[in-house]
Amino acid sequence: MTIALDDLNTCSEAEFVDALGAVFEHSPWVAEAVSGERPFASIEALHAAMVVAIDRAGREPQLALIKAHPDLAGKAALAGELTAESTSEQKGAGLDRLSSDEFTRFHALNDAYKARFGFPFILAVRGHDKQSILASFEARLNHAPEEEMTEALAQIARIGAFRLNDLIEA
Repeated sequence: MTIALDDLNTCSEAEFVDALGAVFEHSPWVAEAVSGERPFASIEALHAAMVVAIDRAGREPQLALIKAHPDLAGKAALAGELTAESTSEQKGAGLDRLSSDEFTRFHALNDAYKARFGFPFILAVRGHDKQSILASFEARLNHAPEEEMTEALAQIARIGAFRLNDLIEA
């Protein structure tokens, strides 16, 4: 289902948040933060405002946003507990078709990453396959914690852009 940008610009705040609340994983506060900035001239302007809202929110809300994301190919995926958006994105990258060895590797990397940084590994997986995801995982394990938090937020912004473009008709 898509919604027209004009409709988003004129609907109530509750409708706006309802329509866009899932763009940033389990974080409707991002949509709430920009609702009063309407009208948006473009999807890109809406996305930019949402990214600014995240940047201005401060470390604790940013960390909560990062932690709201599921592990890639993790237990939530196996249990069918992902959001529709995350399910589609992970499936598109082939993470629903991992061999037993690949699943074990993803699980080990998820655990190592969370032990190092305290939050899940985030990657905008659209355009990736399991090999490129594993390579990104391994490379980013070498980042400094602040560098990785910045990268996680950048990846979240990319995911948000993809989701907005899928959801909104300009």
